[in-house]
Amino acid sequence: MKYVAITACPTGIAHTYMAAEALEQAAKDANDELKVETQGSGGSTPLSTEDIQAADAVIFAVDVGVRDRERFAGKPVVEVPVKQAINDAPALLERAAEAAQRHVAEPGRPAASEPALDSKVTAGTGFGSRLRQWLMTGVSYMIPFVAAGGLLIALSFALGGYQITDAPPVTEQFDPASLLSWAALANQIGSAAFEFLVPVLAGFIAFAIADRPAIAPGFVGGAIAVTVGAGFLGGLVAGLLAGAVIVGLKSVKVPRGLAGIMPVVVLPLVGTLLVGALMFVVVGKPIALAMTALTGWLTGLSGANAALLGALLGAMIAFDMGGPINKVAYTFAVGGLSIGGTTSLEIMAAVMAAGMVPPLALALAAAVRGSLFTPAERANGRTAWLLGASFITEGAIPFAAADPLRVIPSTVIGAATTGALSMSFGATLRAPHGGIFVTPLVGNPLPYLAAIVVGVVVSAAAVLVAKQISRPSGEPAADPTTEQAAAA
Repeated sequence: MKYVAITACPTGIAHTYMAAEALEQAAKDANDELKVETQGSGGSTPLSTEDIQAADAVIFAVDVGVRDRERFAGKPVVEVPVKQAINDAPALLERAAEAAQRHVAEPGRPAASEPALDSKVTAGTGFGSRLRQWLMTGVSYMIPFVAAGGLLIALSFALGGYQITDAPPVTEQFDPASLLSWAALANQIGSAAFEFLVPVLAGFIAFAIADRPAIAPGFVGGAIAVTVGAGFLGGLVAGLLAGAVIVGLKSVKVPRGLAGIMPVVVLPLVGTLLVGALMFVVVGKPIALAMTALTGWLTGLSGANAALLGALLGAMIAFDMGGPINKVAYTFAVGGLSIGGTTSLEIMAAVMAAGMVPPLALALAAAVRGSLFTPAERANGRTAWLLGASFITEGAIPFAAADPLRVIPSTVIGAATTGALSMSFGATLRAPHGGIFVTPLVGNPLPYLAAIVVGVVVSAAAVLVAKQISRPSGEPAADPTTEQAAAA
């Protein structure tokens, strides 16, 4: 069999490439041909037209919208979350083979998962799956702005203190020999990057729904959300609204002479006007009131309530290790950075601390009791030290893929513990990424580090206990199948 595949995750880093590697290994084991286009954060090399035409079936292992998916029109398509390709690539190839056989047997009938050309997300999936992909597409394009802007702002605080926000514009006053001037420059560049967060989120949610004509209405709707004080919640609504408006406008039949300018002129123009009017006049103010209420609730959190929120966010970060649930918690924390306030900074600290726990805990467990892990897992454990320290939760995926029932609950327990402790200690963090390397930017750093250590020890102990009591006496550390899964 010949297959082509697309892999893509919200961050475009770990899951994207791990899924591609797992699919390639499974195809090699089955003596099939497979070529993968990884739509990751570093860009992608598109599949050639010849490869697509020669393929018996197409596999989409994605958590976001597929770019240029109209290339695959007419081919049988199997679409699954990216983690399914990581966890069970051979079964996914079997599904693709079955889809190809049905397609050949019924050539006059379109494939069940054939995408609609007016959407970047397949029409054959349920609404819930499509909604998740739309939102994750927006988040995936927003994350580079979060990393660049947030780290620059954090760097400015490290160089010039928190009062650097009061510095005059660098266009009016900049001294190359002054450290404070460089701190002000970093702060103002980072702040400019942060101003794009909501428009980018809204614009690419709209893009995922209705392709390029929806980008302008989405961006403008997101910018209006910021103007009226509707924040991230307003950006989500603006993106969904812009996508829906453009899909509706596309359904209007127009004369052939007008059809050529519809995507470039008419749809962006009319869509921007409608979305802008709705955001300014109808939905913007109610959403702004909701954001004000949310901000008040966050500001009022203390004691047990703060600890419970930290535990919940920590559990979400660890549950799917970089997947959609993880991204919901992370996006919530980043949204708090734009709101400001001590509690929002405590939430960011709790989320980052909890996100470091799964890979560090599994690295520790593999180092302490290597006999309970496969050689591939022990090798992954050595890498997981650095990944965990860098706040790359995906470093725990090889362990979870090989043994999900024992690993995932154990890491969730430890991450929830860390999140709760971090919130209880009042640790704060202004950087949205960086892991242990941004500890100088943490408020109350020693309790923060203690929370991480406690969570790592709790998770590692839980993993070791689960593996010990769940394995019958004499059972080997792993069978060849598990070994292969861990290596993938």
